[in-house]
Amino acid sequence: MEKQIVELVKSSPVRGLKTKDIAKRLQINSDKDYSLLKETLHTLFSSGKLNRKGKRYTLLHDKNQIAGRLEVTRYGYGFVIPKLEGLEDIYISERNLGTAFHGDEVMVELFARNRKRRPEGAIVEVTQRKKDEFVGTLHKSKRFNFVVLDEKFIHRDIFVSSDKLNGADTGSKVVVKLTEWTSPASNPIGEIVEVLGSVGDNKAEMLAIAKSFNLRTKFPKSIELEASAFSKKDIEQEIPNRLDLRDKTIITIDPEDAKDFDDALSIEAIDDKTFLVGVHIADVSFFVKENSELDKEAMLRGTSVYLVNQVIPMLPEELSNNWCSLVPGEDRLCFSVLITMTDKAEVKSFEVKKTVINNKRRFTYDEAQEIIETQKGDCVKEILQLNELAKLLLKKRIRSGGIDFITDEIKFKMSEKGQPLEIIKKVRLQSHRLIEDFMLLANKLVAQKGKFYLDKKSFPFVYRVHDVPDEVKIKELADFVKTLGYKLNVTGGVKSKSLQKLIEQVRTKPEEVLVNEVMIRSMAKAEYSDQNIGHYGLAFRDYSHFTSPIRRYPDLIAHRLLFIYESGSKLKDVQKYKKKLPAICKQNSASERLAMEAERESIKKKQIEYIKNHLGKEYDGIISGVQSFGLFVELNEILVEGLIHIKNLPSDIYFYDEKKYTLFGRLEKTSFRLGDKVRVKVIDINEDRNEIDFELVD
Repeated sequence: MEKQIVELVKSSPVRGLKTKDIAKRLQINSDKDYSLLKETLHTLFSSGKLNRKGKRYTLLHDKNQIAGRLEVTRYGYGFVIPKLEGLEDIYISERNLGTAFHGDEVMVELFARNRKRRPEGAIVEVTQRKKDEFVGTLHKSKRFNFVVLDEKFIHRDIFVSSDKLNGADTGSKVVVKLTEWTSPASNPIGEIVEVLGSVGDNKAEMLAIAKSFNLRTKFPKSIELEASAFSKKDIEQEIPNRLDLRDKTIITIDPEDAKDFDDALSIEAIDDKTFLVGVHIADVSFFVKENSELDKEAMLRGTSVYLVNQVIPMLPEELSNNWCSLVPGEDRLCFSVLITMTDKAEVKSFEVKKTVINNKRRFTYDEAQEIIETQKGDCVKEILQLNELAKLLLKKRIRSGGIDFITDEIKFKMSEKGQPLEIIKKVRLQSHRLIEDFMLLANKLVAQKGKFYLDKKSFPFVYRVHDVPDEVKIKELADFVKTLGYKLNVTGGVKSKSLQKLIEQVRTKPEEVLVNEVMIRSMAKAEYSDQNIGHYGLAFRDYSHFTSPIRRYPDLIAHRLLFIYESGSKLKDVQKYKKKLPAICKQNSASERLAMEAERESIKKKQIEYIKNHLGKEYDGIISGVQSFGLFVELNEILVEGLIHIKNLPSDIYFYDEKKYTLFGRLEKTSFRLGDKVRVKVIDINEDRNEIDFELVD
């Protein structure tokens, strides 16, 4: 069909053809064939073989013109990633961006090529906008009004006429819709479609972040009604179909402020050297049926998003905080992994069962930690037994090659109005490890079940995969640590065990943070896939996500598939899942990345709010990034990151060595390397751009 379509489009070189015109000429009448035509046209456009202007498809006429997607840097210039595979990215200077924004589909006209330089060009057409609504702050004057956009990759303000302000005033956080931008010589024109609140207001700022990432902040009324239709009776009627574990001592351990409890643990001795450990996970699939409105909404969201002081849940609160949540003293439906294991933490056997439980005690991490340390308190025997097994599980994982990265996280102490009063570095407790290692084990065993059905019956499953590191990046890591006196053998690829050994070698050394940071940057990103390639970082051949179905859609899919296979019911759905699982995995990997970006943005926003009250203050920090234009520094105790621009460094002629992560001063022979300790002063902030400026303190 592709060849036929291209030939047809050739016949209308000037105006091009609409989808319905092509369908008519190809004599397509059925809905199925029309859907196939639309898919094929999308493929031809996505691959760069056809151009699209509005609803019309045309050929690419000029060999010097290339179709691609624009990615703008925070410094104004950008790159176009060509749709045709095998072509280099094209550099676009700020003055040659035309009327394109970050993420737009564009046409680029190439300049004459200089062999020693990368391809460069100018954007001549925007073929498709990534979006036309943006979040920003309104500024008004007597002569004109404009919105400074929050997105750091967009460097143009959008101008708004006074009759299009929609009641917004100076300092309002707004959503502005782009309505006109015909020439880069003129300003983008827009209209305000929503007023979110005032700058600095916590609710408005968090809503602004959610809007800028296109997060779904409200549930449609139909979804809320569907969620509120459940009652205690639904659970009572289901109990006879389940393994009844309500008389067992089952506990939860969660953060103090947690509202949704989706995992619980139990342990009982079978004999002196054998235990039955239960990992009990909320059975969300009982409430969220496939293709229901709840299910479709959960798929669109993909994950819960945890902004500072605010959660955007995947499921309505009636489910996430009530019927699906394993709250103490209430009968709740679960999907349980029941593991028979030795006192050496060796798994002898396991089974996955639909169960009903009753949470006997809800612990916070601090409460569980106190019991571990004092060996006193409620459920002390169970917690201590679980803890000993968890420590053995961790040792086994590290011995197998699991990588135990050192990363720091922060939390905020907030005022009643949502203003940050204090930034506190989180402390990693053994109670955190306890929960983490049993969740890892359950996810691993569930993936083994999935692989069993794949091997025996070719049934599909959803895996959490982590590919091996990029060869070039890992070679650069080896070369770099060699300059520090460490050896990393990467011949034929590097084993995760070798990376963990390196982490242990640098532990407590001055270069510990530096080596950890460079190593993390060399890693691939974990993602969801229907292809089981294993998890490199955990050193697991099989791994899935099963333990958080309240907040992650792939876990819900894993529950559904496992139940189909274990029960032998609805096996007719297997072929359907084979077809749609790759797209589900791809979409949920993208949803996860988006959520992480939004979460980071909300943390940065609160850090900016905090640090603006500490202008002029000095802090100790560590160089967290090195670029040709300056140094990024992360402050030790509060993990706030800012930039020392090269103009704020001691006067010198600086040379940036990318491979050594170092900025060298040619005249004074000074050098600044990733991981170096420095003392800095906060000199400026830009709240619109979420940027902090430091200067070096002698």
